[in-house]
Amino acid sequence: MLQQIRRSDQRGHASHGWLESFHSFSFASYYDPNHIEFGPLRVINEDRVQPGAGFGEHGHRDMEIISYVLDGELAHQDSLGNGSTLRPGDVQRMSAGTGVLHSEFNPSNSRQVHFLQIWIQPSSGGIAPGYEQKHFPPAARRGRLCRIVDGQARDGALRMHQDASLYAGLFDGDEHAELALDPARLAYVHLVRGTLHANAVELHAGDALMLSHADALHLRHGEAAEVLVFDLPEH
Repeated sequence: MLQQIRRSDQRGHASHGWLESFHSFSFASYYDPNHIEFGPLRVINEDRVQPGAGFGEHGHRDMEIISYVLDGELAHQDSLGNGSTLRPGDVQRMSAGTGVLHSEFNPSNSRQVHFLQIWIQPSSGGIAPGYEQKHFPPAARRGRLCRIVDGQARDGALRMHQDASLYAGLFDGDEHAELALDPARLAYVHLVRGTLHANAVELHAGDALMLSHADALHLRHGEAAEVLVFDLPEH
C-alpha cells in the first residue's frame, strides 16, 4: 500500500475579496506539477463566497462537476434551463459534456456560503449535458459512508459518467466505518471539517490522504468530522 498525506496548508490559495478559495489541485493561477490530478479527479476547490456575490455565467465542457454545500445557500442557473438553490446536505452533479453555461452565486444578503466544487474527468467526451440534484440528510451519512455520486447510480446516488464513486460521512466519538478497496484502483480521502483518523493517519479539516494499492480504508476517532471519500480508476 502506498499513501501520501497532503495537509490543508499545502493547498493553493486565492483571495479575491468576494471569494476565498483553497485548491487541492492546480487551478487557475495556482500550479503545482505534483498536484495536477489524481486519477480522473481534477479539482477540489473549497470556496467561501460573500453575500450577494458569485461566479457569473461561464462555460464548461467534458467534465463532471459536483457541488457539495456545507453552510449557507448556493443558487445555480444553467443553459439547460435548470435553476435551483442548494443548501447543506444537497449534492448537485452537472455533466458539461458537449458544452454548458452556468452561474453560481450566493443569494443571501447577510450570510456567507461555504461549499466544495469538485471536477471529475468523464470516461468519454462528447456526451449530452445533464443535471441532477439530491438531498442527503445527516441521518444518511451519520456514522457511515453514504454513496452520493456513482458511475452506476448505485444505492440511490447521483450518476456520474465515470467508473468512480464518491462517499460522504459524518463521524463522532465511537462511530467508525470501513470501506473495501480494490488494490488496482485509487482512493482519495478529503476531510471537510473536524478531525478523523484514516488508516491510522490523523487528519484535520482540509487535509487529504491519497491511497494506491490499498485493500481497505478504516475511519476512526472522529471529532465533528465530515469526510468525502473517492474510489477512482487509476487511469
